Amino acid sequence: MNEKLKVVLVDDQSLCRRGLSELLVHSYDFTVLGTTDNFDDLCKLLDQKPDLFIIDLRMKPLDGISMLQQLRKQGYTTPAVMLTMSDSEVDLKNAIRAGVRGYLLKDMAPDEVVDAIRRVAGGELVVAPTMTVKMIEMLRDGDTEQEPKNSLKLLTEREREILQLLSRGESNKAIAMNLKISYDTVKQHVRHILNKLNLSSRVKAAVLFTQEQNGSSNETPPSNS
Repeated sequence: MNEKLKVVLVDDQSLCRRGLSELLVHSYDFTVLGTTDNFDDLCKLLDQKPDLFIIDLRMKPLDGISMLQQLRKQGYTTPAVMLTMSDSEVDLKNAIRAGVRGYLLKDMAPDEVVDAIRRVAGGELVVAPTMTVKMIEMLRDGDTEQEPKNSLKLLTEREREILQLLSRGESNKAIAMNLKISYDTVKQHVRHILNKLNLSSRVKAAVLFTQEQNGSSNETPPSNS
C-alpha cells in the first residue's frame, strides 16, 4: 500500500476546513496533519514536514498570498495549493508568482479537487480546468520550456484530440464524456502526452498546443501564381 500524502489545511472558515479534511481523509490516501486559520500555527504545522499544504486566498487578517510570501522569506519550501472562490486572472497571476503549485476553485467537483491535489504532490503545476485558458494567456508569450518546434508531431491523433480539449479548459471527466472513453483512459493519454513532450504539467502542454495553432494560423498561404 502506498504511503499516505501528508497535508495541512489553511482556511479562516471552520466549515471549509472540516469539509475539505473529511473529503481528503475519506479518499484514503491522505493524512491531514492539522488545520488552522492563522500564520503562526501554519508555521508550526509545516515544521511537521507535510507533503503539501492547501490554503485559501481570501482570509483575514492575513490573506493567502501574503502568508505564502512570508513563508518563502522564512525558508519554507513546502508545495502550496490555493483553493479559492476567485477566478480572477490577477489572483491567479499573483498566486503563481507567490509560488503555488496548484490553483483550484471551490466549485470544482470533489473528485476533481482530490485528483488535482494528487497531481500537485506528483510534481505537476495544476490549475482548475476553467482557469486553463487564463493560464495559457499568461504563459503564451513566456519561455515555457523551449520545446522543439515540431514536438507535437510525436503525438497520435487521439492524443492531439485530447490536448486540444485540454487547451479549452476541459477537465478529464468532461473529455471522457466528450470522446466517449473512460476517465482512466483519458488520464493515461494525458500521461503519455506529457512524457512525449517532456513536460511537467498539462498547462504547459496546452500552452504549447495553443502556440502551434496560432503559428499555423499566422502562416501565409502559398501563392498559386
